[in-house]
Amino acid sequence: MGRMTETVKVLLIINVIFFIGSQLIGDVAYEYFALWFVKNPNFHFWQILTHMFMHGGFMHILFNMYALWAFGSPIEQMLGQKRFLFFYFSAGIGAALLHTLVNYYAYQKGFNGLLELGWTPPEVMNYIQEAYASNRFRIPEGMDEGTLRSMLQAFSNPAVGASGAIYGILVAFGMMFPNVQLFLLFVPVPIKAKYFIPGLIALDLFSGFTGYSIFGGSIAHFAHVGGALFGFIMMYYWKKNQFNNNRWY
Repeated sequence: MGRMTETVKVLLIINVIFFIGSQLIGDVAYEYFALWFVKNPNFHFWQILTHMFMHGGFMHILFNMYALWAFGSPIEQMLGQKRFLFFYFSAGIGAALLHTLVNYYAYQKGFNGLLELGWTPPEVMNYIQEAYASNRFRIPEGMDEGTLRSMLQAFSNPAVGASGAIYGILVAFGMMFPNVQLFLLFVPVPIKAKYFIPGLIALDLFSGFTGYSIFGGSIAHFAHVGGALFGFIMMYYWKKNQFNNNRWY
C-alpha cells in the first residue's frame, strides 16, 4: 500500500484536473459531465463515464483519491494495467446503472401515484419541471410526501464521484487481502479488511433503504452498493476461472 502504480497515478491526475476545471467553470461543468436522471433534459449518454471524474467538494475528492491510491495500487499490481482499467470502469458503470435503476423506481412510483390521483401525464411532467426550476414543490392532497420527494430528488439530483469504482476496488482488496488490518478515522482500533469492507457496504444498504445516513446527506448509497456488487462479481469470476494460485497478469 506504499507505492503508487502508473494507472492509479493517471486516474488520480485526471480526477484532479476535472475537479479543478469544474471549480473554475462552475455549474456548466456539472450540467454536462455529472450523471443526471435519464428523463432530465441535462442527461447525456457520456455522463455514465464522465461522472466518475467529477466531485462535489474538496473532502469528497480527497477521500476518494486517498482510497484509490491506498487500495487501487495493490490491486493494479495483481491485475495488471489493462485488467485493472477494465475492472475500475466496469465497477463505476455498474454503480451508475444500479443508481439509475433505483432512481427510476422512485421516479416511477411518484409518477404513478400522481396518475392515480387523476392527473394526466402532461400535468405530472409540468409539475416536475416547475418543481425542478423553482426548487420548491407543493404536496397534492392524497399524495404521500416521502414518495413525492423521492421522485423529485431522483429527477433533480445528479450523481458525481469515483465512489462506485472505489467500492469495487475495496471489495477486490477485501477478497485478496482479507486479513490486512485497517483503521477507521473514528474508530481507533484496527479492523480486518474482511470485516471492515462488508460492514461499510452494510451501512450503505441500511442508509439506502432507510434514508438515514451517519455520514451526512447527498450520498448515492446504492451507487456504492452497485460498485461493490460489480466488483465482487468480477473478482469472484476471475479467481474461480482464470487465475491459478499466484498467477496474475
